[in-house]
Amino acid sequence: MTRQIILKSRPVGIPTLDNFESRSVDIHVVSPGQVRLMAHTMSVDPYLRGRMNDAPSYIPSFQLGEPIVGGGVARIVESKTEGFNVGSYVMGYLPWQEEMVIDTAGLKIVDENLAPLSFYLGILGMPGLTAWFGLTDIGKPQPGETVVISGAAGAVGIVVEQLAKIQGCHVVGIAGSDAKVRYLKDELKFDEVINYKTTSDLEAAIALACPSGVDVYFDNVGGEISDAVIAQINKNARIIICGQISLYNATSQPMGPRIQSVLLKKSALMQGFIVGNYSSRFDEGLKALSQLVGTGKLKYTNTTYHGFERLPEAFIDLFEGKNLGKLIVEL
Repeated sequence: MTRQIILKSRPVGIPTLDNFESRSVDIHVVSPGQVRLMAHTMSVDPYLRGRMNDAPSYIPSFQLGEPIVGGGVARIVESKTEGFNVGSYVMGYLPWQEEMVIDTAGLKIVDENLAPLSFYLGILGMPGLTAWFGLTDIGKPQPGETVVISGAAGAVGIVVEQLAKIQGCHVVGIAGSDAKVRYLKDELKFDEVINYKTTSDLEAAIALACPSGVDVYFDNVGGEISDAVIAQINKNARIIICGQISLYNATSQPMGPRIQSVLLKKSALMQGFIVGNYSSRFDEGLKALSQLVGTGKLKYTNTTYHGFERLPEAFIDLFEGKNLGKLIVEL
């Protein structure tokens, strides 16, 4: 038998530990086309919050009584599939379960000698691909332009910044603690970083940090932060809607500035996207990111929790901003 974590009840507002439950289940026999995996590292991501609601979205909702499913890296301990050898590591969307038998469709072999296994859940996984395609395909930054990133210290934000700097842009980050501000400025060399929690006039702070206005806004947060950034956009600005974490736990529809007139006057583009839209181009993105990591042009960091039972705690802590970079749980 093995342990799994299920969705016990649907959250109202910010999730609590009571919404989750750990239980023991049997492990199935491995059939042809399947492998038995031992989970190594699991990812917790903000988008999982939307799947906990019973509402239509771009991805099906989790069912009550069923395990949470998210990004993970696991070691093959038994295999009945050619090319998936015992001892190898794979990445894919895995149930929150210590040990599991699953089909190999959708699994990808990863090389622990090329990069730390955690990187395959971060810069060489979904967050890295999100940053790459969002910025390059929608943002299309040009040398000398100003790029602003909300959620700048998160798993996606720290990659976007470095890619924008490689393109020769002036990069401004928005984060939620002095420690994050120091890391972004000292380690990643952001041009300016604003702590939104200690800034009394965010719009004025953004205007000061972006004297030439905002050409590209990579939005991971939404809400009042985005209202303040959009007030400073230039003509032909590109606004990339990647995440709206400030709104994921809202229990009613929030009301904010109606920005259509700003977009109209500035001939600006606002486009939302899901990284899965680019699934046919994932190899292209991974090749580019791998080259940049291999040559030392991209840095990455994780916040790591230890122990299978800490998965719900780690997920909840995302919404309190306790992570710097990718938040992972090592089993």
